[in-house]
Order: sequence, then structure tokens, then C-alpha cells
Amino acid sequence: MIPRYSRPQMAHIWEDENKYNIWLEIELLACDAQAEIGEIPSEIAKNIREKAKINAIRIGEIEETTKHDVIAFLANLEESIGELSAFVHLGMTSSDVLDTAFAVQIKQSGEILLEDLEKLSSVLQRRANEFKYLPAIGRTHGVHAEPITFGLKFALWYDECRRNINRLKFAMEDVCVGKINGAVGTFEHISPKVEEYVCEKLGLKPAPITNQVIQRDHHAFFIDTLAIIGSMLEKIAFELRHLQRTEVLEAEEYFSVGQKGSSAMPHKRNPISAENITGQSRLLRGYAVSAMENNALWHERDISHSSVERVIFPDATVTLDYILNRTINLLNKLIVYPENINKNLNLTNGLIFSQKILLALAKKGMPRQEAYELVQKSAMKSWEEKSSFKQNLLQNEELLKYLTNDEIEKLFTFDEIFAKVDYIYKRLGI
Repeated sequence: MIPRYSRPQMAHIWEDENKYNIWLEIELLACDAQAEIGEIPSEIAKNIREKAKINAIRIGEIEETTKHDVIAFLANLEESIGELSAFVHLGMTSSDVLDTAFAVQIKQSGEILLEDLEKLSSVLQRRANEFKYLPAIGRTHGVHAEPITFGLKFALWYDECRRNINRLKFAMEDVCVGKINGAVGTFEHISPKVEEYVCEKLGLKPAPITNQVIQRDHHAFFIDTLAIIGSMLEKIAFELRHLQRTEVLEAEEYFSVGQKGSSAMPHKRNPISAENITGQSRLLRGYAVSAMENNALWHERDISHSSVERVIFPDATVTLDYILNRTINLLNKLIVYPENINKNLNLTNGLIFSQKILLALAKKGMPRQEAYELVQKSAMKSWEEKSSFKQNLLQNEELLKYLTNDEIEKLFTFDEIFAKVDYIYKRLGI
């Protein structure tokens, strides 16, 4: 069953029907190339293309006997083209078909993921602009630090999303290579022109050198990139889970009519999407480890990587497609509570402006360490008494030797933050 937030196209890429159709096209293109360079008559290549048919169920039946998928595929192909099969798979090995088709499948899946990332980027940009000037508390170590704007959270994620779009494009460029060069990659029985022709038609590049297989560092890089993208989605989900905590409640997942949060507690509204995204991202990191383990193979090739790839590539691409779309849905419908953001911003009675006071004193000539101790003394009084930081400062005679009441009042505003936010957004191009 395809997950609700994942598109059927992604799962279809990894189904036998699509895989075998790509295998067939590779064999037909190889025949076309052989005809073009005069290795086989052009009429033969044309007849093969006209008659060629395959059936995934029949291939499975033959494989029960052969215990070899490509041989079963070729046997089924022979059933439709008869004696013309003598001109098929000339000078090729199974991995010429398998690895080249695998690159096509990865390309197809990567294009879907890029579409997802572009949609996520648009949502993040929209919400970044929506809350561009909404003052919020910044937290370091989970503790109130200085003011930010709520939009900066989305802007930060937007920037990372754009980096991940570039990373995925680069990873696809790296992994989308094919090979049609024979049993150990030497072109002994087939012309390099065949490889060039087939790869060009499939939108791939020929791998500069291979042994029997395309080297698995390409594939590890691709899966590692998916894991990095997953870590971005976990970062977003992790933050939103914190913001939905009852004592914070600055934002909340959309809770639909009829939805239930707990079998025992009717009041519950839980961040289930964000928690699911967090969990699924962990799978992607596990797949990345498996992909890196696949890079070391015996001599010119073994098949220890094959069984791993049959699991991790369909699972990783479907999983990332799923959590990308779930994140898009989560962010699109995210409920933001400005009144709670403002309440939390003021929880510390103005302590969040302490650095502005410190810097203002330093600019007036007070030694920095002396200024720090002076401001900290008033700050600690506010912590302990839960009193107004500004009022404590206005009652500090030593501080008033350097700053007037009006200067102190002006330091307790967001004007400078907002001015710099414009600069940041301009730099991001949003």
C-alpha cells in the first residue's frame, strides 16, 4: 500500500513493469546502435523493435527455473522475436542492462523529489514572508536569548531547502551514468559507440570507467543526499514539536474535524505528523550507512550490494517522497498563535534586551567587563524577583551616569531587528 502522502508515480518507478520496460529499451537501443555502426543489419534492428514484447509475469515464471533475472528477461524477449534474438545482447553482460536501467530509475525518482523540494521551498518562502515582522523569542540551549522574528525560522529552513535542491541536482548528475562495456568493463566485445548512443538516448552520461558494475560511491552519494534532506525535514519537525508543547504553544498542527488525539484523553491534540517525519528521517540515515557499505566489492564485482539496493533505493525514495509531502502539508496548514508568541517573548520581563544595554554602555566608554557586571546585576535581580528589567535599569544610579531614561527606553524596541531582517531577506532573495 502506498503511503497517503506519497505519490503513486514514485512506487511505480520501482515496480517490475517499469524496470523491465527500461531493460527492453536498453536492449533495443543497443541494437539500434549496432545497426548504426554496421555491426548488424538495420532491417534486423527495426524488426526487433517492432516485434519485441515482454511480460513481467512470464519473466517471473521463467526466473523460477533460471534463478537469473536477466536471463529470464532475455528468454521472454526471445518468445516474441524468435530467431532475431541472436542479434540481441551482443557483447553485453547483465550489469550493462541492470546498472544502466538502475540509473534511469534513480533519475526518474530524483526528478519527483526535486519537484517535492521546489513545492516545499515555495511554502517556506510564503510563510517566511507571512511572519517576517512578527517578533518572537530566540532560544539558545532551549533558554530565552534575544528577539528574532517568527518568519526567520521559515527563512532559515528555506535557505537550507534551496541548498538541498542543489545537492540533489549534483547527486543526480553524479549517479545518472550508464555502462554498456561488457563483462569486466573493457569493451572487448562491443564498441564504445554503443554505450555512447544508449546513454545519450536515455539522458545519461557514460561512466568514464567501470569494472563489471558502475562503482557504488555514486549510489552512496545519492542516498547520503537523501538522508541529508531527511535531516532537514527532521529539523523542521523537531522545532514544530517543541512549539506545540502546551506551555509554549506558539504553533500547532492542523487538527481536522473528527480527528482524535488519544484513546484515553479526549482533550489531546498531538504533533503526530511532525513525530512521524522525525521517525521516518531516521530510516534514511540507516539507508545511508547501507549504501556506503556497498562501495567495497570483491575484485571486478560481486553481488553483495544487489540485495541491499533492492531494499534501500525503493524504500529511501518512497520514504523521502512521503515525508516531503507530509512536511509540505504540515507547513501549509500550520496554525500560528501570535498572542502566545508575544506572551512568551515577554516572559522574562525585558531581559532579552540585556545585550543592547551592554553594548550601549560600552559605546559610552564604560569598560566592557564593568558594563557586563553592571547589567548582569540588574538582570539577576529581575530573574529572582520576576520584576521589570527596564525598571531595574532606570533605578540603577551607576548606569544612569552613562545612559539617559530616553536612551534606555529606545533600547527596548524591535526597530533595529526589523531593519536587519529586511537585509537578511534581501540576501536570500525572498
